[in-house]
Amino acid sequence: MTSIASVTLEVADLAAADRFYSTAFGLDDRLRLRASEAPTSGFRGFTLSLVVSQPADVDALVDAAVQAGATTLKPAAKSLWGYGGVVQAPDGTIWQIASSSKKNTGPATRQVDEFVLLLGVEDVKAGKQFYVDHGLAVGKSFGSKYVEFATGPGPVKLALYKRRGLAKVAGVSPEGTGSHRLTITSDAGPFTDPDGFAWTMVSEDASL
Repeated sequence: MTSIASVTLEVADLAAADRFYSTAFGLDDRLRLRASEAPTSGFRGFTLSLVVSQPADVDALVDAAVQAGATTLKPAAKSLWGYGGVVQAPDGTIWQIASSSKKNTGPATRQVDEFVLLLGVEDVKAGKQFYVDHGLAVGKSFGSKYVEFATGPGPVKLALYKRRGLAKVAGVSPEGTGSHRLTITSDAGPFTDPDGFAWTMVSEDASL
């Protein structure tokens, strides 16, 4: 089964981004950083999600991110599906931090249960077929709105969402141009998907 080893964010200020992510989230090898001046503006077409076990953990991560320099796009709050909020890192990456639970069951921690990459695509069905053709297995699918892949034991989960819908969830305009400033490292690449998201092989990424 295809697994995703890590995602690499391309950032303008490598040292500042490293300080931010080390302080805010501490995601180890799941998240990598690379210096880049690739032109980009507006919504980059993806979000990264940290799924945790309870609301107190959401608050702990959101607070840590904001104190480290993130901007709040959606304050943490209860919803029909649970509890969560959205922040934007200083490098521009949008982070959703959420729990399916609405009640706390213990002291707050900053432990992350799942690290999920959500790609905003123009055509979910076409995107799903592309990824199936490249060896990914579908875990959950909701027609033309959302698909989640079964990415095995890898530390990063993958889902596709309609671009406009994902922007709405993130609390930003769907408009954006230029580079995604994102590379996905797995045992499925190398390739670029129909929406311009670049994948690379684990061995190739290690040599960069």
